[in-house]
Parts: sequence; structure tokens; C-alpha cells
Amino acid sequence: MWLVVGVALAIAEVFTTTFVLVMLAAGAFAAAAGAALGLPWYLQVLVFSVVSAAALALARPAIRRHLQTDAPGAPMGLAAIEGALGLVLERVDLDHGLIKIEGEMWSARPYDATQVIEKGERVRVIEIKGATALVWRE
Repeated sequence: MWLVVGVALAIAEVFTTTFVLVMLAAGAFAAAAGAALGLPWYLQVLVFSVVSAAALALARPAIRRHLQTDAPGAPMGLAAIEGALGLVLERVDLDHGLIKIEGEMWSARPYDATQVIEKGERVRVIEIKGATALVWRE
């Protein structure tokens, strides 16, 4: 019975991805091991409870921390690029320009229309407009 419960919980976890049901499945598998060793039903329930509680308290937070790649409130998408440093690959002026930001090539224009930024200089991304980075000489 414990094996069936454990497998059902593990399968249900695939659909919920909350890391709760898989911890309960671990408890069910531990109880199944206890049943295989001949433990009475009340000790099997105790093993299930202890292993499930320990897994929920210890393993689940560690797994969730590991899977969270972004810190809460960390900027994502274009907001993460604004403020980043870039390297000028082709002269940046009012009409054209090319920079490298975090390994990606971006077309660029100076934030201040009077600036001309030469190849090799460092720039800071002030704003993203469409697919163009508006930059300021660093």
C-alpha cells in the first residue's frame, strides 16, 4: 500500500511542482521499507510522519533555494540591461553604432545626441528603445 501511495504522490508532484508531494512520497517509501521489515502499522505511520516532516523541513527549502535563479526583486529582461556596462564595437553616433552588452551585440545611439563614442570605449546603457541601446560614455 505504501508503495502505491508513494508512486501516486510522486506522479502528482509532476503536475503541481510545489515540492510538497514529493516529500510526502519520500515518507511513503520509507514507510514501505518499514513495512518490508515487518514493522507494525502504527510504527509505519510514525516513520511516514517523521520522514515526511524532516524532508519538508530540511530538504524542501534547500531545493527551492537551489532552483531559484533570480533573487526576489532582481531586474529581469530589458530592465536588467539598463544600467549595464557595454563595450563599443563600432563607432556610436547619432546615425549608427554597435556595442556588446554581456556577450550580446546591440545597436546603439548616444543618449546625448552630441556625443560621438569611439570603438573600444566603455559605455553605460541608460535606456533601451526598441532594439537600440541609448548609451552614455563611461
